[in-house]
Amino acid sequence: MQTTASVVTDEFSDLLNRLPAGLDLDRLARDTKAIQRKRKIGDGASLLRLALARGPGGFSLRQTSGWVSLLGIFDLSNPGVHYRLKQAVAFLAALVGYLLAAKAPGADLRWAGRTLRLADGTCVSKPGSKGTDWRVHGVFDLGSGGFSHLELTDKHGAEALDRGAPLAGEIRIGDRNYARVPVLKRFLAAGGGKSDFIVRLGWNALHLMTPRGKAFDLIEHLQHLPVGLRPHEVALQAAAGRGEAALPLRLIVQRKTPEAAEATRVALRRAAIKQGRKLDPRSLIAAAFLIVVTSLPTRGYAAKDILAVYRLRWQIELAFKRLKSLLHIDRLPTRTEQGSRSWLYAHLIVALLCDDLSHEFLECSPEDLLDAGYIPSLWAVQKMALLTLVSIVIGPLSLAALVAAGKSVHRHLANAPRKRKPHVRYPVRALF
Repeated sequence: MQTTASVVTDEFSDLLNRLPAGLDLDRLARDTKAIQRKRKIGDGASLLRLALARGPGGFSLRQTSGWVSLLGIFDLSNPGVHYRLKQAVAFLAALVGYLLAAKAPGADLRWAGRTLRLADGTCVSKPGSKGTDWRVHGVFDLGSGGFSHLELTDKHGAEALDRGAPLAGEIRIGDRNYARVPVLKRFLAAGGGKSDFIVRLGWNALHLMTPRGKAFDLIEHLQHLPVGLRPHEVALQAAAGRGEAALPLRLIVQRKTPEAAEATRVALRRAAIKQGRKLDPRSLIAAAFLIVVTSLPTRGYAAKDILAVYRLRWQIELAFKRLKSLLHIDRLPTRTEQGSRSWLYAHLIVALLCDDLSHEFLECSPEDLLDAGYIPSLWAVQKMALLTLVSIVIGPLSLAALVAAGKSVHRHLANAPRKRKPHVRYPVRALF
């Protein structure tokens, strides 16, 4: 029995209503030159839908061509889809920027007036590649539970703490890849002296000195620390370039448990064997410690609290894992630069919409269920949100429409004629 709720309707307009208020997609498409002549695609909403179907929708170029024809949006060939999406890169990138600008800062955590944000990145490879071809850089707001910044670069775009402008009162947290003095100084300057960082440190990442300018031997310092898990700290400064002022830092060190230290040493030995290099014995010494540096003052920011906050960094790793496991952003099917950019930007748009939709769902969780310990799984919620968004993009397809599809749909889904080995026609009517 068919109910009113089961009637297939096109709800793409509801998805468009979730975009920032006042955003004119048609004007944005014209300004970015994604649409210059209203021939096949005459509006920004249709162009956005085409990109989302090709990207997160999982369609190939041929399937995308057949889909738009079947849905009656417009008639576009495979090369036409490819060309329109290449032209739409700036349009999609600008839309990501508008979605990020509309996000409000998360609630204060741990310290009043301080916003905790995590920085990290993930790599994407094109088909057949054995290395990194693209990087997605992200900043994750712990207070809001979603990305506050996403940036796409090629393989030459290095991870840096200053990707994404800092807010006043922000504390940005990064792993050891972000421990570079010029970048840390740029981040502090961008925050106007009102933002701070907590960054993990490798034993040889910085040239450390005492406040009087004397060289500081980190390995020797680690070897003379007392046994126990209590954190230790010392005020230092890191040398910058010639003629530049040093960067004042707090060095905080905590000894790992014996099991964690041994696990780190085993990983270091395996990596050295795999890479065919000799392992530096100082790395084995540093493996027994968690080492971070921060620009936070001593007063009001205890060392144990800073270490506890740093350990929340795994939240952004889970966020990137959801992008790969649920949204499949790591399954890049394109080889050209513009084609890859449009495909990846389309995924970032859906990722940001999914964040907002998931948070709305979680905020509506019944209090009695939460009180009873029934906490919704963010993984399951985002999976459902992604399925909902993608199904809205694909639109109201039906069995009857597919069976009764017109000639243009059959042409778009067909293989091009070829002179050599003929295509097999299905159902097979004759073999000889």
